[in-house]
Amino acid sequence: MTATLERYGFDAARMAFAGRTAVAACIAFVIGWALGLEHPQWSAMAVWAAAQPTRGQLLEKGFFRVAGTISGTLAGIALVLAMEIHPALLVLGLALWVGLCTAIGNLQRGFVAYGTVLAGYTAAMVSLLDAAHPDQVLHLGADRFATVLTGVVTAMVVGAFFAPPAARGALRARLAALVADLLEAAATPASDERAPALLAEMSAIEDGLDPHGAGSFRSRRDVRAVRAVLIAAMALLLWRRTAETLPAAVAAELMRAAQLLRADAPEAAAEALTRACAGRPDLAETLAPLAAALHGWLRPETPPTETALPVVLHRDWIGAREAGLRAFGGLLLFGAIWQLTGWSAGAYMLLGLSVMLSLFSSFENPSAQMRNVFYGQILGVIGALACRWLAWPLAGSELQMILSTLPFILIGPLFVGHRRTVGASFDYNMVLMLMLQPHWPLSGSLNASLAAGLAVLAGPVVAMVAYRFVYPTSLRRRQETLIAMMRRDLGDLAADPQALGHRQVWRARLYHRVLRLVRLSGRSARASGEAMEIGLALLGLGQATMRAHEIGASGVPAARAARAVLARLARFPADPGHSSAALARLGARLSGADAALFAEAAAQITAPAVTGRAA
Repeated sequence: MTATLERYGFDAARMAFAGRTAVAACIAFVIGWALGLEHPQWSAMAVWAAAQPTRGQLLEKGFFRVAGTISGTLAGIALVLAMEIHPALLVLGLALWVGLCTAIGNLQRGFVAYGTVLAGYTAAMVSLLDAAHPDQVLHLGADRFATVLTGVVTAMVVGAFFAPPAARGALRARLAALVADLLEAAATPASDERAPALLAEMSAIEDGLDPHGAGSFRSRRDVRAVRAVLIAAMALLLWRRTAETLPAAVAAELMRAAQLLRADAPEAAAEALTRACAGRPDLAETLAPLAAALHGWLRPETPPTETALPVVLHRDWIGAREAGLRAFGGLLLFGAIWQLTGWSAGAYMLLGLSVMLSLFSSFENPSAQMRNVFYGQILGVIGALACRWLAWPLAGSELQMILSTLPFILIGPLFVGHRRTVGASFDYNMVLMLMLQPHWPLSGSLNASLAAGLAVLAGPVVAMVAYRFVYPTSLRRRQETLIAMMRRDLGDLAADPQALGHRQVWRARLYHRVLRLVRLSGRSARASGEAMEIGLALLGLGQATMRAHEIGASGVPAARAARAVLARLARFPADPGHSSAALARLGARLSGADAALFAEAAAQITAPAVTGRAA
């Protein structure tokens, strides 16, 4: 059976998951109607939104869906009440609320980000769908919360029977193998050719960590411990690219640590690393944090040691600001058009736009994603129109209307399971339920249904235009923004008089940003290699900046030249040429390792990849 499905383009496992979810959506729909809820179809929408493949993810997403619904419902009620003062306050307040939730959600990670964004468009759902009856807004808000709670509880009950717990063993084995490979590469001369593949594996592991942390505080501690190992391992990888051949005894300890990791003995591996850097301060700066991170990985509940690098995650402040402004401006513009024209279906368009400009703003290429959304919404509108005008007229009661809707819900797994329609499947399921309001006796007209469908379809079209022309968002631009933030970090580091106290934080943030950059560049081996070279160059410049701070704070003759270097670097990359000259002059006044460090930095700082200028 599985082979037959695969031959026709279906994924059996994905269809099975979607099938369970569709059955749960049907159950929630019927329960919501039996409880007398005004919008029982929202319960089915909540099931599709909350469904997750593991219990921990299901629990955490369900929690943040309920939390986001509560806050969004309260905001929506406040907006409707404000509309009674002046209608413009509804549009202005909604634009501000969705824009703020979008910006904050882009700074967060995992399901907490989902809950924040959900709070934004939940306010749109509450305030827009019944704006003509402000006296009923409290009832609508209570109905919205009850339907979401019904859907989430149903999804959790069904998931408790079928959803497996998260598999921790696979992540542990993958991380141990990665660190073992890194240690073997560090112990082997001329192992640079392995670096891009190792870096790509590190970024892939880091990118998939958040789902493993869902569902419990223990899981979150485990994920934080894994990130600490990755950050410390990043230091080892970058250090080995510039280090000389290791003494035989040190290389032997690194190989022994790798063997112990492959034998699932990380504590013994950490002890081998400690022996490798004994009496070697140059090695201790890199290997001691890795040993501490391995100890922390075994006991994530214990506080980190002084040698451990902090876990500092990249946050895209630029992208968050742009996403918030895009959502605010888009909703304000089209909300004003809706109020000025009085378009009866404009609320549906504005609701869809609030979802499109917030929920998808954190995607790597949201304008491309809008195509799948548009196709899915076409399917959803067609399904809703077919149900409303072909199936419901045959029903003799509201119960029969509910039952005749279920086959349209059960079509959803077919779209989820097929490789050609999986990208559009979620929007089919959500739009189908959004447009179907079971109420007996039937009312409304075909023209009104068509107008509502067109309004829904306008949402992704307008969002696609916004993503393409208002702060254009693409994978390439996200890469460029991330590199620009890393350059700005270097300037801030040079200008910070307390930089020496922030050394570890700066390194940890840079390492995580390099991992993120490599992940964004992962579709191309060349792009991944360039990302690594940029990270390595900026790390070298950062080390030179730290050393300049140390020299500048001392009383040596070169202190003044070091302070001049810092003044130049504080304006980097506005004047990379002047920064390069200052670094070269400082290097000429020093000797040994310091002279080599600043000479290399002087050469790196004018490279096009570092300055962001064309070669």
